[in-house]
Amino acid sequence: MTFGEKLAKLRKENNYTQEQLADILEVSRQSISKWESDIAYPETEKLVRIGKLFSCSMDYLLNDEILEKNGVNSTIPPSNDKESENILGFLRRHFKERKSEKTIFGMPLYHIGRNAHGFFAIGLKARGVFTIGLLSCGVCSLGLLSFGVLAIGVLALGLISLGTFAFGLLAVGSIAFGLFATGAISFGIVSFGALSIGCFSSGALAIGKYAAVGDHAYAMLAVGASKANGSAATFLGELTAADKVVVREWLDSNVPTWLTWAKAIFKFFLL
Repeated sequence: MTFGEKLAKLRKENNYTQEQLADILEVSRQSISKWESDIAYPETEKLVRIGKLFSCSMDYLLNDEILEKNGVNSTIPPSNDKESENILGFLRRHFKERKSEKTIFGMPLYHIGRNAHGFFAIGLKARGVFTIGLLSCGVCSLGLLSFGVLAIGVLALGLISLGTFAFGLLAVGSIAFGLFATGAISFGIVSFGALSIGCFSSGALAIGKYAAVGDHAYAMLAVGASKANGSAATFLGELTAADKVVVREWLDSNVPTWLTWAKAIFKFFLL
């Protein structure tokens, strides 16, 4: 069996079109056609990539007398038990590239690969509309490092972000930064958290510019269950109906107009 026949067999067994295989190997479709017809042969670097992609040895690819691949690429040492438990090792052994021929807005409907770009994209690096990857960038994005309109990840950056470290207009995370932020440690215009810092803050320890509500509260207007320190007004313990009226009037008189939206949120949730 010739090299070309083996390449065509491997490609079909793995459900690749000639165009998809060409994209993976970064060559033209015509090159794949010539290789499979034994009109031309790939360079050494491309042979190595083919071997890695299809998990076969160079002997199998180049020796016409060898009819069965050995299942292990001779250029890659067999994995030991420790490597088999490693995520990256698992991905290298089992991750096969797939790309849809159908497109939406010029992008493949789906793309699964190391560097994936598609309407639905899954890869080590993924870009598109709905994306999953170690580095993920999309409208809806899930990943170790995630960027998008809706971003979910260990480090998430987006209009709406959820993560261990979250940055966004609306941020939810262990450590959250945003216009509206909630988390164990949160920083925002409106902030909710165990440690909360912002213009309007609420938490076990709440530090605010204008108003803070919490067990310990520090702000111009401070409402604290155990301790409160307000430079303009201080309330300790449960607010009475009369206290709430005073708080609302103070907020209406002292908060700048551009923070009206934040003041409204603060009033709605806490007063």
